[in-house]
Amino acid sequence: MKLSRCLFLSLATSIAFLAPAGGYPSRAADAGPDPGQICISVGRLLEQGHYSKHKIDDSVSRKFLANYLDTLDFNHLFFTQQDVDGFTTKYAASLGDDILLGNPDPAFDIYNVYKKRVEDRVAKVKQALASDTFDFTKNESIELNRAKAPWPKDDADADQLWHLRLKGEYLQEKLTDHPIDPPVKVLTRRYDQLLLNLHEQTNEDIIRDFLTTLALTYDPHSEYLSKSDLENFSINMRLSLVGIGAVLHSEDGYAKIMELVPGGPAERDGRLKVNDRISAVAQGDGDFVDCVGMKLDKVVDMIRGKKGTTVRLQVIASRGTDPSQRTVINIVRDEIKLKEQAAKADLIEEPSSSGGPPVKIGWITLPSFYADMEHSGEAGAKSTTTDVLALLNRLKQENIGGLVMDLRQNGGGSLDEAVKLTGLFINKGPVVQAKDANGMVHISRDRDPSIAWDGPMIVLTNRLSASASEIFAAALQDYGRAIIVGDESTFGKGTVQTMLEIGKFIPFLGSDPTDAGALKLTIQKFYRIAGGSTQLKGVLSDIRIPSRYDRPDFGESDLKDPLPYDEVEPADYDKWDHPLYIKELRARSEARVASDREFRWISEDLTRTKEKIAENTISLNEKMRRQELADDKAREDKRIAERAKHALPDEKDYLITLDNVDKPNLELVNNVTGKTAQGTDANASADDDADDDDGVSQKDKPAVFDPIRQETVNILTDFVDLNRAPRTASK
Repeated sequence: MKLSRCLFLSLATSIAFLAPAGGYPSRAADAGPDPGQICISVGRLLEQGHYSKHKIDDSVSRKFLANYLDTLDFNHLFFTQQDVDGFTTKYAASLGDDILLGNPDPAFDIYNVYKKRVEDRVAKVKQALASDTFDFTKNESIELNRAKAPWPKDDADADQLWHLRLKGEYLQEKLTDHPIDPPVKVLTRRYDQLLLNLHEQTNEDIIRDFLTTLALTYDPHSEYLSKSDLENFSINMRLSLVGIGAVLHSEDGYAKIMELVPGGPAERDGRLKVNDRISAVAQGDGDFVDCVGMKLDKVVDMIRGKKGTTVRLQVIASRGTDPSQRTVINIVRDEIKLKEQAAKADLIEEPSSSGGPPVKIGWITLPSFYADMEHSGEAGAKSTTTDVLALLNRLKQENIGGLVMDLRQNGGGSLDEAVKLTGLFINKGPVVQAKDANGMVHISRDRDPSIAWDGPMIVLTNRLSASASEIFAAALQDYGRAIIVGDESTFGKGTVQTMLEIGKFIPFLGSDPTDAGALKLTIQKFYRIAGGSTQLKGVLSDIRIPSRYDRPDFGESDLKDPLPYDEVEPADYDKWDHPLYIKELRARSEARVASDREFRWISEDLTRTKEKIAENTISLNEKMRRQELADDKAREDKRIAERAKHALPDEKDYLITLDNVDKPNLELVNNVTGKTAQGTDANASADDDADDDDGVSQKDKPAVFDPIRQETVNILTDFVDLNRAPRTASK
């Protein structure tokens, strides 16, 4: 199932309501609000409160049905076209009416057919595994992702599809360098787990998935949360944040990394990446447990643990071309340190490109736009803008010539902080526009005419820079205040959500309003001051630098049913009156990138990944697969040997944190390894494109060069030099 249900691994997991061994309880036996009343309330709120204000008409009803079938059977493996045709005839035109009339029966009817298809298929899979007669010498192949593939026509077509599917899974286990058990044993246990998950589903689970699918039919950020989800959210807020600090969701049986929590052990370690998939989990030195097909809650339970203990993960890398390639990553569970989530800075001394005196560069890394909502405005309240200003003032004392704001992997946060932070770099004026469902446009403004930094400035982004990051970058780009450098564009999330407790909209509920769950609802869209939206398109870079995140499967446009891009009237604002030299800086950067081996390798890897995504097939010929794996290893070994021949850039890098911002002396940092001269972890900017090493602790890994960081420094150094040069009258 592909659900946008996210869980922080550092927090508590969902509370399971286990069905009895005899099957599902009747809906009448369930305690709490009537699911029919919940359906009515969710439907009405979507019609009246969602940004689109789209009625649940025939078009929504048909899309809802298609999406629900995809939710249950993401890879089109269990249902047949005959099943789908039957559902379409029975429900396509009426499913929306059922929601508004409070009739949840279709959810259970469709689910029961799905349950029967899975049970029948698992029985056939076990028969095939018992025979264990797979021939891997044929030139056969399978589709890697069948989400857009046609449904199998009938049972015979499904049998042939599953024969190849099972061969692929068997070969994947046979080829891996990290086997858990013989393939037959692993796969038998995996399909037993699938059945167990199926039988543990409750009425609450079914209704939640049904209504979440309805909400997702409106846009990918609207979602229904059940009572259990809300209870766990409340529990999470009271627990200490201990774990690895990652956000997961379930996709095609895998626990997939959706986000890394700033300051968490996984983010600090640097090896786990967004879109990586976890295939197995082990405790300390214990044996691995296969978790493919396991419920997300159970995977989370295995990854959680006491502070100081080690969890080992088998990971299929997002950039990998063969799912049998797995990396072992061991992470020590720890608290999510608030200090690690705060802004920090580096003072970099870089040789001048023109042969003049060294250029001092300020580099501020901002993991998120954080704020203390409960104590906003009070003295000492946590604030992104306050922290950045403190770091910036120290950098100015060191006489920096230019500034980089690093927003890579910054998924957003407080809108108010995004507006205030923008105000540090402009005179005053509008920062962002927001339009509600009624068409009313509200403009958020910086009203402070003071400017904290008026020198050369770059905002560094990538595909994972989203929401508030995009507001900040877009505003500075529209003002002509800074150069945007990074991936082709940012994520492209330009919408605002609110949380509504469903119980407040059910008459005579007579209990806690959270008993009926809640609806996360998209209510506004963001627009740039120049009029365009950040929705879908994101913020385009002025100067593009190759990175492994710059792929079509990262971003809002890859999500299902995103809201469209549109525009509003531009706000009234005055552009910055200093030149940015973008054309000249872009030409210089492109020349450097074209001759740089690291960027050449990144481009080669991107090309291979994009070709694999487009091809969407993988061979079932064992000899061919082993040769491909050997070629991948030889290529990586060659790169490692090539890197060893070349010295890393010789630059001085001093770490500035909120702890030492007022101290007279700063610690010298090796910008590549992130270690201070005394050997302590400085948590310097990590190379997001670093290669992983099986089972090797990050602190013990060899130094890895971050080409994106270095090229950004090169661009800013050129920018500073161009600003120093005398200007002609025409210039």
